[in-house]
Amino acid sequence: MKSILLLVFIITAFPAISQEEKREFEVKEGDTTFIMKKYFLCIYLRGDQATEYTKEELAEIQKGHLVNINKYAEEGKINIAGPFGDDTEKRGILIFDVESIEEAEKILAEDPAVKAGRLKYELHPWWGAKGSVLK
Repeated sequence: MKSILLLVFIITAFPAISQEEKREFEVKEGDTTFIMKKYFLCIYLRGDQATEYTKEELAEIQKGHLVNINKYAEEGKINIAGPFGDDTEKRGILIFDVESIEEAEKILAEDPAVKAGRLKYELHPWWGAKGSVLK
């Protein structure tokens, strides 16, 4: 319940926050202070050339795609990455911890799956509580 109330507070307070000016802000709930941080959420989508490759070509594209993601994860620029578990147009997500949306776009432009047209993406600023973990 406490988490839901925090989320409601953040959503209602959000218009007062200048998204372009700050990457972090504090939210106090009782004696707890949350540091909200701006990340960038990438939603991978099926690309226009997703089915135009042989099995061998797809394996090479996927290998390069994973190498690229792992490189930026090791550098601390990607915090979360993973595919969706269903077969829809939406293929997976990345959460970037970078200074700007332009930096995230630069990283995505290097992705072999994006270059090949196998994937395209949507990119959005996203606020999360700093230090949050998946359980």
